Amino acid sequence: MGHGDFRPLTEYRSYPEGDMRERAAAFAADLARRRTVRDYSDRPVPRDIIESCLRAAATAPNGANRQPWHFVVVSDLEAKRRVREAAEEEERAFYQGRAPDEWLEALAPLGTDENKPFLEAAPYLIVIFAEAYELRPDGTKIKNYYVSESVGIATGFLIAALHVAGLATLTHTPSPMRFLNDLCGRPYNERPFLILVAGYPSEGATVPDITKKPLERIVSFV
Repeated sequence: MGHGDFRPLTEYRSYPEGDMRERAAAFAADLARRRTVRDYSDRPVPRDIIESCLRAAATAPNGANRQPWHFVVVSDLEAKRRVREAAEEEERAFYQGRAPDEWLEALAPLGTDENKPFLEAAPYLIVIFAEAYELRPDGTKIKNYYVSESVGIATGFLIAALHVAGLATLTHTPSPMRFLNDLCGRPYNERPFLILVAGYPSEGATVPDITKKPLERIVSFV
């Protein structure tokens, strides 16, 4: 469609208020079961399930419909090993010097350190890139808008989709992350946003005993 063209809204569905309450409550309860998992099984996940979840992520709202994201799905064992080695190198520098004490204290209850075995154990690493601008073949640049916000929303959609499909996830953000451009073969107009680990939890996997803030602490109605 050309600029300014519109069509009737056909995708929207309305529900009776009772159904709305049930659907909203059921979705909230389902997402409340979601936990960040650090221990993964090597049990394979069919690729078409990952593809369906990525299609869900790609429906996210975004600035000017520029869709400034790219997803690199890493499943090859050797490729995952290279990602782990590079990530752990950055993480060692972080934990052993770059990280301020306040940050390390905040991370302590979660039990995280520079060792990231999940980067090899999980069947999939989805490396998410944020495209600051589109680079045309002739070298000209086309600006993208609200890039971080757009990619963040798409990532949220993807996490929810993977959870609904029955998979566990972990968001991993080694700092800095530019090594991922080289390992994933992505151009430098794309910035690594995060690594999303996806797969089945290992048998006997544990998670930190933490809770979420109650609604009255995080929401205001005016």
